[in-house]
Amino acid sequence: MHPATESELLTELIGDGVAVVRLHRPQATNALSLSLQAALSRTFQQLSTDERVRCIVLTGGDQVFAAGGDIKSMDDCGPIEIMKRHTERVWAPIERCPKPIIAAVCGYAFGGGAELAMHCDIIIAGKGASFAQPEIRIGIMPGIGGTQRLVRAVGKFNAMRILLTGRPICAEDAQLMGLVSMVCEDDQVQSEALKMARQIAAMPPLAVEQIKEVVIAGMDASLDAALMLERKANQLLFATSDQKEGMSAFIEKRVPRFEGR
Repeated sequence: MHPATESELLTELIGDGVAVVRLHRPQATNALSLSLQAALSRTFQQLSTDERVRCIVLTGGDQVFAAGGDIKSMDDCGPIEIMKRHTERVWAPIERCPKPIIAAVCGYAFGGGAELAMHCDIIIAGKGASFAQPEIRIGIMPGIGGTQRLVRAVGKFNAMRILLTGRPICAEDAQLMGLVSMVCEDDQVQSEALKMARQIAAMPPLAVEQIKEVVIAGMDASLDAALMLERKANQLLFATSDQKEGMSAFIEKRVPRFEGR
């Protein structure tokens, strides 16, 4: 992979509409330093508007996803300094990315690493992966969505167990709870993530974007409001060239060519 402007983060456009973003702090088990968080923020801002990119794979590589935040940078901090870091702004480009993000997780996804994975839309984990929110063990709690995204993913009782004990859960348990989309052999995680990313990137991008937007917006809306969002988005897609191409290709029994129009 070719490094972006920051050596802690590697970004590569691999073709077929897929971009791979890799955390690269091997000496620190990909701990999310302030500089790495800033690099993620800038990278996702760029990828969000890059028309060449239709799906993004976020990974830490074959050994570890991210083993948490950079504790040394927080040890002597007071509340005002933590507040001034405005992590909600730093992480906003990931949260608001209009393109699907697949987390390819091997090894530890702890603390901020688990929170980062939960910012994604699909999580593919190796059998040796594990997830944890261990912040309680050092006297704090998750601060980048770990309580709220987790409870929405796995429900109150599973979330409370994970948050209040700080103990990790394995990939297969995470899948049973609803936190992980797919579990495979560790050495297949990257290839499975790329395979799925290519499948999604081959879909009509406007439909992909609308599905992601409606799912996320509808999660916290009433069912009636969410169904209205779904209807309106579906109606809008009938104004696209890709809808005409997709239906024509289906009728003519040929492979469609989607252009995002």
